[in-house]
Amino acid sequence: MTQALGMPTPSVEYGLLSPMLIVLGVAVVGVLVEAFLPRQQRYPAQLVLSLGGLAAAFVAVVKLARDLHGGPGRTAVMGAVAVDAPTLFLQATILLVGVLGILLIAERRIPAPADDEPGPGLDAFTPQASAIAGSVVEKVATKAGAMQTEVFPLTLFAIGGMLLFPASDDLLTMFIALEVLSLPLYLLCGLARRRRLLSQEASVKYFLLGAFSSAFFLYGAAMLYGYAGTLNLGGIADKVTSGTGRTSLALIGIALLLVGLLFKVGAVPFHSWIPDVYQGAPTPITAFMAAATKIAAFGAILRVFYIALPGLRDDWRPVMWAIAILTMVVGTVTAVTQNDVKRMLAYSAVAHTGFILTGVIAQNQAGVSSTLFYLFAYGFSTVGAFAVVGLVRTPEGEEDTALARWAGLGRRYPVVGIVFSLFLLAFAGIPLTSGFVSKFAVFKAAGEGGAIPLVVIGVIASAIAAYFYVRVIVLMFFTEPPDDAPTVVVPSVLTTAVVTITAAVTFALGALPQPLLDLANTANQFLR
Repeated sequence: MTQALGMPTPSVEYGLLSPMLIVLGVAVVGVLVEAFLPRQQRYPAQLVLSLGGLAAAFVAVVKLARDLHGGPGRTAVMGAVAVDAPTLFLQATILLVGVLGILLIAERRIPAPADDEPGPGLDAFTPQASAIAGSVVEKVATKAGAMQTEVFPLTLFAIGGMLLFPASDDLLTMFIALEVLSLPLYLLCGLARRRRLLSQEASVKYFLLGAFSSAFFLYGAAMLYGYAGTLNLGGIADKVTSGTGRTSLALIGIALLLVGLLFKVGAVPFHSWIPDVYQGAPTPITAFMAAATKIAAFGAILRVFYIALPGLRDDWRPVMWAIAILTMVVGTVTAVTQNDVKRMLAYSAVAHTGFILTGVIAQNQAGVSSTLFYLFAYGFSTVGAFAVVGLVRTPEGEEDTALARWAGLGRRYPVVGIVFSLFLLAFAGIPLTSGFVSKFAVFKAAGEGGAIPLVVIGVIASAIAAYFYVRVIVLMFFTEPPDDAPTVVVPSVLTTAVVTITAAVTFALGALPQPLLDLANTANQFLR
């Protein structure tokens, strides 16, 4: 049929797509498990499937990286997907963060409920997602000990989209990946076990604003197609180089496209959803989303800027300078005023988006490698920080995220206080943590790229940010606890493993960063 219509026969390079196909295939199997397996058997089956699928996908990524032999990479599906060194580095990072996210999501340590109310456990998900919050149906499901396991295939679908997002070599494929990663997250944000209305509000806000940002992305892609006559990133770059198109059309397209991409990373002024969604979503979902979505979205931003738009850097760099400065300043200043731990970490994430943008703006190979390193280090620290937040509970079992109530927490629970302090120091960029090396790398790359004023503002913002991180540490260790102080619920081996691994990586990348820096330096060449 395609030959009769004069169209080329499409080819699908299954080997190059194997990491994405494995994850999406396992997600489909997970849906079938939900449909056909008895309820009591679903949880272990979903956990084994999810971890096994992510491990197999990671092995596939490693094999593809070895097959490259340091080469430029290859395209697949008629140029729609690029499998090169940055893609494989980002995919490996997403899969590792995905494994940590699945372990957090799988945490189900919850004592027997009493009087129809859940005990002080760590099950973060509502037992009956379709029930009205506070209804009799929800209470009956809670008393029966019902367990939500649909979250596993939903998370895998999101990871599948995240794997495709930074690998997309044309804007239509990138849009499809954006929707595949976003739609499951909209659902997952509304499944919190407690404070159901806040969780559902977060889900609706994320969905509505995400739909608007996706529309902007699509309009931008249409404008760039009108400018270049192609959606392929390399084709757009060729059109820019030839100088034959209407530059105004391209700039409008770039502006609209950036709205969709910058929304996903939470850059100012597209950050308003971050604090509400981070606070309202189940904490394991917040941890996974805050790390993995940022990694995937920055991978897509790098590919757009370094493949499609280097010829227009004089036009878009001033705008990105302004956005990076606003993001660093607004994120840092607003975080200082927060009285909730999750909202403080949310605005911290906004500030870190500004720091990472300095690496993107550098427009050199050091900018790519430093951004890759930053995303890896930040992803692990973020998952670990939110994992610790999820352990601090009121006697009734609700998460206790009010900052004032964390007073004296480190004195009563030294291990928890020390580990959380490590993550905060990493966010602040203190030496001997991964955050220091990350910020130093992106600032150095930006300086080499001629963005010295941006580096100066970044350093000042980092100094201000250190205040609110250190403030929490002082609160935990040098302040008297309140009379009704929260408790730390002892987690199962799953959350314990996540906190241990993330803390170890955060410290190791601060003390011995060179192996990962070398790996990032070898992975900074895009396939053009």
